[in-house]
Amino acid sequence: MLRASLPLAAATALVLAVTACGSGPSAPSPVPSASSRRPSAPREAPSERPTAMDIRVTLDGRPVAATLNDSPAARDLASLLPLTLDLEDFHGTERIGYPPRRLTTDEAPEPAAAQAGDIAYFAPWGNLALFYEDGPSASADLLILGHIDAGPGRLAGAERITIVAAS
Repeated sequence: MLRASLPLAAATALVLAVTACGSGPSAPSPVPSASSRRPSAPREAPSERPTAMDIRVTLDGRPVAATLNDSPAARDLASLLPLTLDLEDFHGTERIGYPPRRLTTDEAPEPAAAQAGDIAYFAPWGNLALFYEDGPSASADLLILGHIDAGPGRLAGAERITIVAAS
């Protein structure tokens, strides 16, 4: 009895599969049409996007050019300015210092590996980092906040950074 019902079950399954995959008017479209999709938030044109923030930075009392990007974490850092931090070396690639409080990590950008000259925030420790060598591979815990225009030797030897808002 079981042997006789197997071909019938296979034939029924085939008919159902063909009917479900048909392109007739009763078959639902797997992808909604453009008119049935919910509208997404309008994207900003490149000219409408906020630009990087210029900041004034001194390393051991000597000025260097620097900018912060427009990420929420960079804006949060800017809210702490003026800020002076003592720096210490970390792993022979960066100088680190600790702001008075942790920065927001809301809306963090896609992870990116730090490059020499980057100003970054390492969220788990709450420290600011100035990279004088390229950093390790990309990490969701490391938020790039901006860039400082100083050579690796100057960054590697920095003992103190002062950051103020540009006027």
